[in-house]
Amino acid sequence: MPSAEGARPVGRGPKVRAAVLDATLAELAEGGYAALTIDNVARRAGVHKTTIYRRWPDREALVGDVLGEHIAMELPIADTGSLAADLQHLAEAFVAWVASPPGRMIFTAIYSDAARIPGIAETRRELFEYGPRRAGVVVDRAINRGELPADTDPAAVIRTLIAPIYFQLSVLGEPPTKTTAAQSAQIALSAAQAGVFSRTAAKRT
Repeated sequence: MPSAEGARPVGRGPKVRAAVLDATLAELAEGGYAALTIDNVARRAGVHKTTIYRRWPDREALVGDVLGEHIAMELPIADTGSLAADLQHLAEAFVAWVASPPGRMIFTAIYSDAARIPGIAETRRELFEYGPRRAGVVVDRAINRGELPADTDPAAVIRTLIAPIYFQLSVLGEPPTKTTAAQSAQIALSAAQAGVFSRTAAKRT
């Protein structure tokens, strides 16, 4: 990422927006939301701060835009013909994402003083509700292949997949590894095969 010192001027329009969002992400990754200022973002992006204020009224709006830009990234969803391999690929992709600058920034932001920004709630839903629904296609395929019970809840399988990774990162404060990914995939697979995520069973409880 570019440093705040020596930033070169950028052009107008989309280039300005991209430069400002990149600079905001860099500032968040380096100092967190508490240390974020429009002045530092402007200096890093190579623009005047009035240019930023014309597009974003305050830093809350700016951070909300950055979060929306990066949370929209979808993880690659493999189709190997095997649920075990698909879950392994998905877990490894999630681990790689949370270790990336956007991933670190987003996880830091949703548990910092930035949590009061309205967009944070949407970000959390994207991570733990919408995201698992989209990735649930790997479970749908497994059901169609006869690997899982027909009434398996795909989103529940994916939430279980990411739960150990999330716990290690946000609760223990440790970076997840490939070992974490492998263990998470095995937990989700074993539970799904055992019928833990059966919608029918859930209705009876």
